Formats: sequence, structure tokens, C-alpha cells
Amino acid sequence: MSLDKLSKSSNKQNEKDSLIASLMPILRMLYSKEGRAVAVFCGDERVLDFVSEKQKFEKLSSFFDAEHDVYCKEELLFLDCIDETAKSFINFEARKGYLPKIVGIKDLGFVALGDNKENAEMTKAMFLGVINQASNPIPIEGSRAGQSKNILSADNTDTNIADISTTDTNTTDTNIAGRNTTKRLGGKIAIVTGGAQGFGKGIATELVKEGAYVVIADINSQGATSCSEELNNTYGKYATIALEVDVTCEESVEKMVNETVINYGGLDILIANAGVLKAGSVFEMTKDSFDFVTSVNYTGYFLCAKYAAGIMKIQNQYGLSYLTDIIEINSKSGLEGSNKNFAYAGSKFGGVGLTQSFALEFIEYGIKVNAICPGNLLDGPLWSDPEKGLFRQYLDAGKVKGAKTISDVRKYYEGRVPMGRGCEVLDVARAIFYIVEQQYETGQAIPVTGGQVMLG
Repeated sequence: MSLDKLSKSSNKQNEKDSLIASLMPILRMLYSKEGRAVAVFCGDERVLDFVSEKQKFEKLSSFFDAEHDVYCKEELLFLDCIDETAKSFINFEARKGYLPKIVGIKDLGFVALGDNKENAEMTKAMFLGVINQASNPIPIEGSRAGQSKNILSADNTDTNIADISTTDTNTTDTNIAGRNTTKRLGGKIAIVTGGAQGFGKGIATELVKEGAYVVIADINSQGATSCSEELNNTYGKYATIALEVDVTCEESVEKMVNETVINYGGLDILIANAGVLKAGSVFEMTKDSFDFVTSVNYTGYFLCAKYAAGIMKIQNQYGLSYLTDIIEINSKSGLEGSNKNFAYAGSKFGGVGLTQSFALEFIEYGIKVNAICPGNLLDGPLWSDPEKGLFRQYLDAGKVKGAKTISDVRKYYEGRVPMGRGCEVLDVARAIFYIVEQQYETGQAIPVTGGQVMLG
């Protein structure tokens, strides 16, 4: 399949992104079959002229000095054809004795590879500096092409070198963004949908603490950005990114997954957390409300799993023992019926059915699929929002007999839990850690309910 033919036949950005996203997981796994590598893509205007032909791209290495040799290596790999990616990569390593750090893709751009995000961004920035110099060569003594050694600066590239770790490119144990690969999720790439608040924000935080790179994906783009900035300020500038997504829209979900791969190189964990709830009697529920709950909770899970699995499947082809995870944040209402909450419970029962069915289909590709069924996060906005929260909805719907205030509703739900409290984010996070680390379990719906729901 010719990249030249494909790139000319399609003018749509999403098709181009899908093509790039199908290639980057291959490069990531070829670079590190343990999946502890990061790949970042660059395809802006200043790059395109240099990836129009192999000779022009490879000539860029003549501008390297010793520092570029460390980060970018002495020679570059150029790809004319996706079908030849693995062969070209393996032949390069056999011939040179090292892995390529910069891979040009005909007419699309280049990929920078590293042991972590900081490494890959440093390599990208160094190479962009070379491209800037090659575009406007100023012969100065000091490097192979006679250019100044310090050709990279904040003035001529979009990446400020002062913000990037100078960690040695062979270091795999730690890096400045807290992506300590000795941690339980060190270096893994995760998406959390509905990540701007509540369970989602809490889950994203716990994943970052354990060394993962996390995409905060939410229809509330402002909230996602705020969450991402908060985590990056604490754990390092590359720990997370924010993406807007509507999980009910196939194009939006596809774009979310593609942008994740373009930014990090692959995907290891999908947390399908986005969900909505509308309580009410069967006799009062409108079809529009029922469809809305079903579309987000059920159809949204299907779409996210579909596109995430596509990337995970590619990774497994190039790392046959490599396992990845799709995890639905379901509910105890997916394990038992819920009075005057049938739309939500029905969508969650359906989610368990999807989980079991996906698990049977995807295990061939090393993808484990499980659901976590938490109890009630009583302190989260889903429950405690004074206007739209479930305490208010259940009070108004008369779901709790005799309840006259929101406080009465809360006491009722706390009293139903043998452990006497609502579910907390860390309870769910620990279940996620178990699922990811457990290599012999798939298709399960795991209750985290404080004993409120017990499986027989």
C-alpha cells in the first residue's frame, strides 16, 4: 500500500490521522516490545518538504552534531510504504546496531521515539531545530554541515528545551514527569472518558500517581483542560493531555483515540467511565430521556471499545505477549435492578453483556475486558450536586419512602451498605490496578460495593 497514493487520495484530516494512528503503535512496539516506549508525531508545514522524498529526508542527518547523535542517532529511517514498516525497522537495526529514533513518513511527517514522553519530545525538538537550520542554513563552524551546535532554541521551535528533561536516552527507570516505570502502571498510556470530574477525575489522578500517561477525555472540554493542567502542574508537563469527546458520536470517539496515539504512540488502558443517569418512574420517563441514557452508557461504551481495541490489536501483532485492558466503570445497578432507575440499570446490565462479549472476541489480540461495578460515590457530584444530583432526583421522584430532605436520602443509602459508607475513588482505583496486573482474568463484572451487592 503506497503512502504516496493514500495521502493524495484523501484530503480529510481524520483519514490522515487514522493512517498515522495505525502506524505509530507498530513503531512503538518495534522500539520496545514491553510497551514502555513513547512515540510522538510531527507533521506541520515546516516538515512536509523534507518528507517528500527519501534522499532529502536522510540528508538532514548531515546537519547533526554530537548532541543530535545522542538523541536522534546518526542515521534516519524513512518509510515509503506502511506494509514495509516492520521489515524496514528490523533491517535498520540489523544494519546499524541501534534502533532508529527518528522515522520519516512520506508526505505525512515524522515520528520521534523515546523511552518516555520526555525523551521523545526532546528528540522531536532537537530534530525540528535541525529542520529549521536546514531550511535556512547559516554555515558556522562546529558541526558536520558547518552549522552552529546550538541550533535549537525556544525561538525557532514550538518546544522549549528548558522545559524538557535531559534524562539520558537509554534511561528507562525514571523521568521528571513522575512516569517512574518501576511503578505499577509506569509508562502505560491510558484514556479516561468522563475524566473531568467525579469518579473519572479521581481515577485519572490515581493512574497518574502510579506512573501512567493519561488522556483526560470529556464532553466538558474546559473541565478536562482544568483537570489536565492541575495534574501536570503536580506530576510533570507531559503526564496528561485533555481531549474533548462526545462518546455517543463515532467520529468524535475515533478522533479521541487517534489523537491519543498521535500524542503518545499507542494505548494500553481504556477506562470507559463516561456515564449519565436520569431517574424516574416508567410512567414518567420520556423516550428522549431513555435514549439519552442508553446512548451514553451503552452505545458510548461500544464505540470507545471498538476504536481502542483497534489500536490495541495492532500493538499485540508486534508484541505477542503484550496484554492491554478495556475497563468499563459500570455500577452495582448493573448487577441488580434499581427501582425507578430502570434506564440507568438497563444500560448498565447491557454494559456487562458487552463486557463479556468483547472479552470473548478480543482475547485473541491480548485485550482483557472487564467491568467494575462500584457502589454509590455519595460525595461525588453525581450524587451531591444540589440541583441535578441523585439525592435531589431521588427525593423529587419519591424513590425513598418517607424522605423529606436530601439528608434523609443520604442516610438511607449509607444505611444499606454493610461497611457503612459510600464508595470512594481509591476503592475503584484499587480494582483497576488489580485488573491490569491480573493476567488471568477477563469478562468479569467486579463489585466494589462495601458488601451491598454480594455475588452468589
